[in-house]
Amino acid sequence: MKVFDLQCEEHGHVFEGWFASHDDYDSQQARGLVSCPLCGSDRVIKRLSAPRLNVGHFREPEAARSSGRALMQDVAEAPPSESMQMARLQAAIFKQVREMVRRADNVGDRFAEEARRIHHGESEDRAIRGTSTPEERAELADEGIDVLGLPDIFDDERLQ
Repeated sequence: MKVFDLQCEEHGHVFEGWFASHDDYDSQQARGLVSCPLCGSDRVIKRLSAPRLNVGHFREPEAARSSGRALMQDVAEAPPSESMQMARLQAAIFKQVREMVRRADNVGDRFAEEARRIHHGESEDRAIRGTSTPEERAELADEGIDVLGLPDIFDDERLQ
């Protein structure tokens, strides 16, 4: 599994992408399948990132380990950069939106119909998700029914 730091070129959103391999990333990127989870843009680039190496099996003399721990503690106590703070915030938002999507009732292509029924009190008031056309969303907005379009990346069922 490869984890890449990615960035939306249009708005600068930073996020992680998980891929089976470098080739898998390249293939998905070429087919237009890699998109920003925040704005849906498909203009995404890989950012430079440090690899995570598991080297715990190498043992050093105690003196070297002690000085290394002090250095690591200094780094850990350093304030995070703005880009790291933004990446953490985006990751937290991403996680919350995904959880809301998981809990919403999937009404499929009956989304506009069910949103109207809920709005008019004809159906149980609950969170729903599904698909709708741009025309249906415009009609719902004209009727005072607020909806929010989200990219498929938030829907685990559609990604399988």
